[in-house]
Amino acid sequence: MAAEIVNPRSDAGSGQASAGPAHTGNESTEEPFDPAFALHRGGKMAVQATVPVRNKDDLSLAYTPGVAKVCSAIAENPELVHDYTWKSSVVAVVTDGTAVLGLGDIGPEASLPVMEGKAILFKQFGGVDAVPIALGTTDTDEIIETVVRLAPSFGGVNLEDISAPRCFEIERRLQERLDIPVFHDDQHGTAVVTLAALKNAAKLSGRSLGELRAVISGAGAAGVAIAKFLLEAGLGDVAVADRKGIVSRDRDDLTDVKRELAEITNKANITGSLETALAGADVFIGVSGGTVPEPAVASMAPGAFVFAMANPNPEVHPDVAHKYAAVVATGRSDYPNQINNVLAFPGIFAGALQVRASRITEGMKIAAADALADVVGDDLDAGYVIPSPFDERVAPAVTAAVAAAARAEGVARR
Repeated sequence: MAAEIVNPRSDAGSGQASAGPAHTGNESTEEPFDPAFALHRGGKMAVQATVPVRNKDDLSLAYTPGVAKVCSAIAENPELVHDYTWKSSVVAVVTDGTAVLGLGDIGPEASLPVMEGKAILFKQFGGVDAVPIALGTTDTDEIIETVVRLAPSFGGVNLEDISAPRCFEIERRLQERLDIPVFHDDQHGTAVVTLAALKNAAKLSGRSLGELRAVISGAGAAGVAIAKFLLEAGLGDVAVADRKGIVSRDRDDLTDVKRELAEITNKANITGSLETALAGADVFIGVSGGTVPEPAVASMAPGAFVFAMANPNPEVHPDVAHKYAAVVATGRSDYPNQINNVLAFPGIFAGALQVRASRITEGMKIAAADALADVVGDDLDAGYVIPSPFDERVAPAVTAAVAAAARAEGVARR
């Protein structure tokens, strides 16, 4: 099994043979053992007290009457909530279930296993408590209003698996209304890790970001955020392709988000298909789930980088990519150079919460990317441009960098 089951359901020893989903009808009650279902039975997380309640004295301090003193102090000085509650160490992981992993719009209930997974990654890799919140609405205004009303209980909000283009507006409006960090990980976590890997790939090849032209396959949440972030970090040029081809100013079918993207990308004024844009390109970044023909990969510039991040099937199979590219990365854990959001979001939130940041800035994200890249250090190699999520140096490095950047940018409150 992949992990120890520490909180089994009470029916685990009842003689039930199945470790798969329950069925009804006349089929056999025994199902083949499935470690995924076994691991998820009863959920993957629980609430645990940090103080004991062993006797009446403990009870009187943890609850009434002792708790009234703390409540009254916070009422007089609201900032004390950070010191005397869990607020400054807990994040809300919020979704509507419309863009879950590679599964798409599967609804809030079906999204919960992923949100629980996200929450335990926060704890495992960043020491940050997180609460999964799956909302029973896809209405933009309702999502925003719900999160605003929940916000007093949390130190930050991680938006997760909300479909584009609504995710852009939801994040922007929540950032405007709340004084705690709001972070859509599908956008920014992916962008941070991509930048870190690209910086190291460029360093390995003796080039700067400004010398590189990139092509991104996918103009959803991740593709848009990566394009903007790489340009902010100094990338020479980037063209973004959606299902209809390159996002360019001459197209009359663009959404507001893509129209804005067209204004800041594609300095070379490339039109047409993704394959056209790849000719002579230095970098391919895939966040689309499509397939790129081998001849298009072969047409890229010598010493190119291929970051094919679709899961489970990369846009370019690594065996093909290695024929033509100097550095290859994927989103999979069974190949070198995994572009994995877990490298970023736990440390980013830990750093922001540590200094009680009011928001997460571009500077904080760039600091996170630089810290990630620096972890690789002198071990830099074509097969190692980004560290493993299990490298114990990652979270502390990102946390410290983000906290320092928050202070430098004036968004830290301690």
